[in-house]
Amino acid sequence: MKEILVIGSSNTDMMIKTDKLPGPGETILGGKFLLTPGGKGANQAVAATRLGGKVTFVMKRGNDLFGNQTVGLMMREGIETDYIIKDNDNPSGVALIIVDSKGENCIVVAPGANSYLMPVDIPEDLFDCGKFGILLLQLEIPLVTVEHCAREASKCGMKVILNPAPAQPLSDELLKYIDLITPNEIEAGALSGIALTDRESTEKAAGIIQKRGVKNVIITMGQKGVYVLSPRFTGLIPGIKVDAVDTTGAGDIFNGALAVGLLEEEMDAEKAVEFANRAAAKSVTKMGAQASAPYRNEL
Repeated sequence: MKEILVIGSSNTDMMIKTDKLPGPGETILGGKFLLTPGGKGANQAVAATRLGGKVTFVMKRGNDLFGNQTVGLMMREGIETDYIIKDNDNPSGVALIIVDSKGENCIVVAPGANSYLMPVDIPEDLFDCGKFGILLLQLEIPLVTVEHCAREASKCGMKVILNPAPAQPLSDELLKYIDLITPNEIEAGALSGIALTDRESTEKAAGIIQKRGVKNVIITMGQKGVYVLSPRFTGLIPGIKVDAVDTTGAGDIFNGALAVGLLEEEMDAEKAVEFANRAAAKSVTKMGAQASAPYRNEL
């Protein structure tokens, strides 16, 4: 099986568990505090590795304690870290996360060095044809870098998955290089220009996104399931109901698992999504982002 290339962000998450999320100007007393590794790129890399994928991770981190810890954690997971770049001018990224008793969260990210991962930092040899089957991207690094990587990967025949989070405007020029895009309902609304309120609007949004150039559209909707629009399968794949403890990172676990599933199932979106659903459902039963990424035997 070919390998997975993940290019993206890494943060250190500072998480507090509370009964409810605070309102504007409100101070509340929280409970348990956790300091855990996070960042969408790192979360997806760890998820894919734990589920059986062979992963190379590209990121930029600060020359600080959090950056050093990140590299060590990646190495212990078995992730290839030779392309992790040290930034002596900017700190490593951090995220402040509050999680309520229902597992819902609110997050603020200070991206730090993640914001300075530029196309010039990406070695050309990563796009030599043959080694990697999938490139997995997110939007916590500069958009110019995402566009560069998607274009170069597409040239050499790699399948490109884009998790378009956090939501932001994307050009049709970028989307034509994307084989598979994985927005949630809010992100799909931003990409399509319509609000997703029911099955009909979800189908319409997926069709609009596909017409912009993306080959496969997968819209994640939490416990409601995942809507898939692809040449081989179109329809709603039901979600898996669990007692959620913390939903932080569930989308990232889904995307990392999806990459593994697509390689194993030879790009069969339906089977890959079912596999990713199980991984994401398992992850929300635990606290943390990377910490909640399940191993293969847990599924």
